[in-house]
Amino acid sequence: MSEKTNGTTKTLSQIFGWNRTSYVLMSSFALLLFIIGYVWWPLVEEYISTYNPDLPFWIQFDWLLLSIFLVMSLLLMAKADIKKDLPIIFVGLVGGLVIESWGTQTDLWFYYTYERPPLWIIPAWPIASLSIDRLFQLLNVKSDQIPSKIFQISYWVIFTGFYIYMLYFVWPTLDKSLTIMALFLCAFLILTPVNQRAMLLTFIAGSGLGYFLELWGTTRYCWTYYTFQTPPFFAVMAHGMAAVAFWRVVQLFRIFEPKSNKLLQKMLKTNKNKKKHSLKKLCLKKGG
Repeated sequence: MSEKTNGTTKTLSQIFGWNRTSYVLMSSFALLLFIIGYVWWPLVEEYISTYNPDLPFWIQFDWLLLSIFLVMSLLLMAKADIKKDLPIIFVGLVGGLVIESWGTQTDLWFYYTYERPPLWIIPAWPIASLSIDRLFQLLNVKSDQIPSKIFQISYWVIFTGFYIYMLYFVWPTLDKSLTIMALFLCAFLILTPVNQRAMLLTFIAGSGLGYFLELWGTTRYCWTYYTFQTPPFFAVMAHGMAAVAFWRVVQLFRIFEPKSNKLLQKMLKTNKNKKKHSLKKLCLKKGG
């Protein structure tokens, strides 16, 4: 399939920015879904059992889930770069586990399986992190002409508003140490912006994707918040804040990566020289 633009023909891969890494990521995504389905098959069976053959298929089919899957798949594959994506995947995995532990341990939300947290939901975080990264790249290009002053003002208005609303939402769990840590971390991230433009666009991208994820999860009763809203506005914005936190960690990784690589190479070289020296001494000893 191709498209003609200004006398040139673009393939589907070029239009969507697919490359070899894109197919590797998509294959890994499909394999991950298969493993989750296999390991937690009883949950899949329970979901399938909700189908009623007496009702039309198109009414019962989860079109929202299909739409989310297709959009995230396209975003996942767009301009994939394994070197840049691996840190995002790792941070998303660890960060997702931390956030899910905080929310379920403090009863801000709970899953229908009552696991605290359920391990089958954790892989969704790195997938969402990659999707948000692609959305950020798109927003970054599209907003290139917007003056930096607009971003500076918007940054403080939006993030201050988010923090005030966060205080209100988590107030019932203020006696929990995990909530105190979450509030401290968010305050630190907000008050120490390294790039207001990038942080704001990441927040918008995370909140945008987060709305549809939360809409699906709360209306299907996969997870429920203590307010029983479907979804609560805070949960939507919290996806944006989580995306900003993950982005900051990835930036730190990219700053220290060259130094870490040099240190690692130095350690390996030293270790190699030590082995050579030990082997030489052993040979001399045997020869003597």
